[in-house]
Amino acid sequence: MAALFCSVFPRGVVWLGVRRGQLTDRHVGLREQRRAPMVWGLLSVLGGLAVLIGFGAPRPLTALVVATFAIGLTLTAVNLVWKISVHAAVAAGSAAVLVSVFGPPLLLFAVPVVALIGWSRIRLRDHTPAQVLAGTGAGLVISMPIFLVLA
Repeated sequence: MAALFCSVFPRGVVWLGVRRGQLTDRHVGLREQRRAPMVWGLLSVLGGLAVLIGFGAPRPLTALVVATFAIGLTLTAVNLVWKISVHAAVAAGSAAVLVSVFGPPLLLFAVPVVALIGWSRIRLRDHTPAQVLAGTGAGLVISMPIFLVLA
């Protein structure tokens, strides 16, 4: 359920926007076009959170979805004035949560994955290094306190 509402449905919104000609590309490269898909994504995450709570999902999973919502909300606000990397933020936030759940040895896997995702955003010319670093930092700073308090 969490993956469906936090990833599949929001991705579907982008896919539909591209198909209808409302968005120029699947990465939503133009900052001006990002607001609507991000708001729909936030609504989807809230819907998923309601389903998870309603069905008594494990606390750590619910905490992760709340952290995901907080990252999305923050990045939606930042995106009004500056294009920040959502990919980097979600990767870093998710990696931090996974390391806190499964232990420090996971850092050996998580750090390179987050770095590769950041590198890909720059290599594809979808973001500048500053946008990727800001997204990475935002993901870490937002996700960890929320997850640790709620889990």
